[in-house]
Amino acid sequence: MDEVLHARGHENVSAAHASTFEVTTDDYLTPAGDCILGIEADRAPADFDDEFVAACQNADATITATFEAAGHTETVVGRGHPDLEFESDRSAVGRTSDYVDDRTILVGAEFAAEGFDRDLVAALADGAELTVTLSVTREN
Repeated sequence: MDEVLHARGHENVSAAHASTFEVTTDDYLTPAGDCILGIEADRAPADFDDEFVAACQNADATITATFEAAGHTETVVGRGHPDLEFESDRSAVGRTSDYVDDRTILVGAEFAAEGFDRDLVAALADGAELTVTLSVTREN
């Protein structure tokens, strides 16, 4: 089961954050937003299908986030959590920790923004179009 977001990079994309990565519907990015990989996302967690959300609310769910821009691809694997709400109408955040708020789309991520491929980050800093595909699976 998948959810897809379309966003774009920005000159201030630095992907330097050690514990999160984010895509936002905001149309701006300050240098302080060092976890943000894309802006002007066409969707936010509040827009996701109820069935997708329910699948992610299982602690046994595996959630994979695939980022594609300018011919570069990065995949981050995390997991679901019973407290995931998917209520934010602004931001989608992946976390290496187990912290959950209304923006959280996965926890226990393999790595955060600082672990992203630097060629992908450079393309996003040049304003490349970004496609983020979130996939959820569950072991039976």
